[in-house]
Amino acid sequence: MNIRRTTARRAAVRRLPGLFAVTALGALLAGCGIRATEVPTDFGPAPSRMGCSPAGPDASQQGERGLQVQVFLLCRSSLVAVDRTVRVPDGAADSKRRVVVAQGLLDELSARPSAAEKATGYTTSVPGGTTVSGPRPDDPEDTLRLSTAPGGLSSSALGQIVCTFSDSTAAEGDGSVVLGGPDEAPPRRYKCTDEVRTRPGSAEPPSVGVP
Repeated sequence: MNIRRTTARRAAVRRLPGLFAVTALGALLAGCGIRATEVPTDFGPAPSRMGCSPAGPDASQQGERGLQVQVFLLCRSSLVAVDRTVRVPDGAADSKRRVVVAQGLLDELSARPSAAEKATGYTTSVPGGTTVSGPRPDDPEDTLRLSTAPGGLSSSALGQIVCTFSDSTAAEGDGSVVLGGPDEAPPRRYKCTDEVRTRPGSAEPPSVGVP
């Protein structure tokens, strides 16, 4: 009987270090906010944290002198502003300056993103060759007429144009822009909203008629 008790006592002593190790590990995990588990888990790869932060000015524009502007490109289903440079002739009248700036913004919107921006996920929906002109005699003086009717553009392309124009000297500074097309349809005042910035593919810029 004594031999059995001695053997059992020795076995219990041998298990104590392992028991202490398991207890210490459980306390350590609890202290880190992790619940200890005996079931193997596989949560898959860590989620990507790559965002839409601009990679920096395009190398081809770093040496250019002109008006520093921002244009809105598409990135991960939302509109994100990136830096660009637009060249404006010195001494241009305000009315002509607005059109020149607007055309420069359109050129940047329709151009392909730089290699660094493309690698980050930037794209554009504005068709190449899009042009802009000033108001017609019966239009409000702040009207910008596009070579493609606003209604003929995709919602994402129109969102890019509206948000870019309304955030520049091409607009009047109230967060809206008056746009028309090449036809005889009267221009309308468009506004860039948070919904347009976050869901340009499905949320078209709201607009109202102008006198």
